[in-house]
Amino acid sequence: MASANAHKVLEIAEILSDHDIEQRPNDLGDIVEDEETLEGNARLKAVAVCDRTNKPAVADDTGLEVDALDGLPGVRSARFAGDSATDSENLSKLLDEMKEVPVGKRTARFRTVALVAFPDGQEVLAHGVVEGAIALSPSGSGGFGYDPIFIPDEGKGLTFAEMEVEEKNFISHRGRAFRSLAMMLPK
Repeated sequence: MASANAHKVLEIAEILSDHDIEQRPNDLGDIVEDEETLEGNARLKAVAVCDRTNKPAVADDTGLEVDALDGLPGVRSARFAGDSATDSENLSKLLDEMKEVPVGKRTARFRTVALVAFPDGQEVLAHGVVEGAIALSPSGSGGFGYDPIFIPDEGKGLTFAEMEVEEKNFISHRGRAFRSLAMMLPK
């Protein structure tokens, strides 16, 4: 598991709990996510850990694409308020950027690319997307990142942070990407 994000590792472990996949988190160390696409960043991380361990490595990259902001923060979602920004700082910056955007124009989507890199150079790639909208203010105590302000279309009007873990994982971008990836992996 090529991720330095403990929240993400836990979420992926919960998503894949029904699959017979052994997961071992690996610290990414000095890997800089400087690719222009989610796929590029996922590949960068997975290949780096695969090269270090000589074992298959899985990584993902996720972006929140807000239509009123021309797709921002997108690939820079984790660094929207700066390279070392906290989740709270990113969330605050996004809400500030959207303070003049009316409710009906706050459409957005979460997009995840999950990638497994194998020592022989092969890759398996999966995508997950969930459509929704950005709330006017944070709500809920679960999840992480932008979860307190993202209201998925399929979520009965709740933010991801207001949902039970199982409900969120069932409809989330990351859940969709990793369940799809698990089905594509060789036995």
